[in-house]
Amino acid sequence: MTDHDDDDDHDHGHGHGHHGHGHHHGIDDPAHPHNAPLTDVQLRVRALESLLTEKGLVDPAALDALIDTYETKVGPRNGALVVARAWTDPAFKQRLLADATATLADLGFLGRQGEDMVVVENTASVHHLVVCTLCSCYPWPVLGLPPVWYKSAPYRARAVIDPRGVLRELGVELPDDIEVRVWDSTAELRYLVLPRRPEGTEGMTEEELAALVTRDAMIGTGVL
Repeated sequence: MTDHDDDDDHDHGHGHGHHGHGHHHGIDDPAHPHNAPLTDVQLRVRALESLLTEKGLVDPAALDALIDTYETKVGPRNGALVVARAWTDPAFKQRLLADATATLADLGFLGRQGEDMVVVENTASVHHLVVCTLCSCYPWPVLGLPPVWYKSAPYRARAVIDPRGVLRELGVELPDDIEVRVWDSTAELRYLVLPRRPEGTEGMTEEELAALVTRDAMIGTGVL
């Protein structure tokens, strides 16, 4: 699987200008113009799927590494940039909370699996948690691929009934005076949590702040 590492690296650039250059070892199809509405994340997923099919099944460790790239490195970067900008730009934050769909569309972070978005802000008194009880709706354009546990039946059922217990199991102990609000994603509406900015980050640039933002914090299953 190592011979495909280069593909992964050069895909991070957004994947648009690579048609027909042969770098993708026969996985160029998803990038053709007739599939234009597909987002970068979906193109990567398709490329990944066809690569796995073509190779028969790959070494599980290599697969884990690839999936980790899609779940935690490529995907959530968009969301992390949005969070960092909201922390540093009050006018942007106001627009984001008032109309996340339009604000994210302006940044190019909408598309399939993220058509209508709502951003909810964690505060000193409220912590937001996102779940999809029906299936596993998830805002791909800002968060990449959903983690495996997000799609699991226990998380989907228990996040609604016992959100504090679920958070505790995921390592998040919230004081009793913080209210936990659970948001149930649907096919039409998806949520992004705006985490609280960590203490002591006043002098940091937007890029440095974005590097602190985790996928789990934007789902509400982590704090920074």
